[in-house]
Amino acid sequence: MKFYRRSSPARRFQTVTSDKMIREMSAMASLVQPGAREEAMQSGSMNDRFVVSRRRTGFGDCLWSLAAAWRFAKQTGRTLAIDWRGSCYLDEPSTNAFPVFFEPVQDIAGVRVICDDRINQCSFPGPFFPTWWNKPSIDCVYRPDEQIFRERDELDQLFQSHKDSDANTVVCDACLMWRCDQEAEREIFRSIKPRPEIQSRIDAIYREHFESYSVIGIHVRHGNGEDIMGHAPYWADPERAFRQVCNAIDKARGLPHAKPVKAFLCTDSAIVLEKVSAIFPDVFTIPKQFQAPQAGPLHNAALGAEGGFSALIDMYLLARCDTVIRFPPTSAFTRYARLFAPRVIEFDLKDPSRLILIEQTSRELVDS
Repeated sequence: MKFYRRSSPARRFQTVTSDKMIREMSAMASLVQPGAREEAMQSGSMNDRFVVSRRRTGFGDCLWSLAAAWRFAKQTGRTLAIDWRGSCYLDEPSTNAFPVFFEPVQDIAGVRVICDDRINQCSFPGPFFPTWWNKPSIDCVYRPDEQIFRERDELDQLFQSHKDSDANTVVCDACLMWRCDQEAEREIFRSIKPRPEIQSRIDAIYREHFESYSVIGIHVRHGNGEDIMGHAPYWADPERAFRQVCNAIDKARGLPHAKPVKAFLCTDSAIVLEKVSAIFPDVFTIPKQFQAPQAGPLHNAALGAEGGFSALIDMYLLARCDTVIRFPPTSAFTRYARLFAPRVIEFDLKDPSRLILIEQTSRELVDS
């Protein structure tokens, strides 16, 4: 297996995320309903224009989609509202997950932000874009996958046009990965910080396990029985997939390193952990609660907020590794590491047996 070096961004790959994991359908329609227009007009908020970023999925999708919504808000002078109610990391559908996991922000690079539980009292003015959100409340409660994908494409067309919408409120309630430039993603990661109690855990682990080593971060997105959609080709042959991961670890160990080498594994599967550890017994992980085999992903409300804390710890530590292995590279969970780690090893989208080495010159954010 050979390395192919690349310094330019990865090929655009259209990955979508299903919203079947939504646990509380009523939360979906509670924010931007036409019934609130009279109240909005009376309060004067009809003079304001908004972009609402709504996600209930894993943090990678949430943050990448947020970057696309922020970029549009920045270009059009709108206020950005971050609505992560019904999150897959919480069992309280009316709680906005953003302030549970991240420090509240009022402004991101000149864009006004609403991101706390005030979202429950907000009345956003119509008309809305996409047009689905102009329906009566009862008709908005259930959105089939086809509608969600249609809205994703409509939002994509709007963003690519570099024009504004006549709607007062633009609702971004779809996976918007690849719908913004990398600088927008970087701005989100520069501006959004984990809550202090989470950051302190990240820093403590870094001092103990990372500071004196050249760490190879390994992310293996398995799915553990869920529908992994765009990631599925990488797991068509599970035994081959494990061999590919192990080959990538061997290749990463063979690269030049400034300090003693240590390997750090992040995965959503206890089976992956067991198999990788059997071949590389010195690999270390952050202890976490796994779901039973084939029982689904780690971003599950049954695990409580601690599941979200564990995910963020892994995500932010991966970005502080010297070399990061992404399997598969279609996973948004490692997007932060992809942008900021000095060296990234990916598997070619067309030929997963082909490794690509991406070398970057700046750690700009992750060591600050």
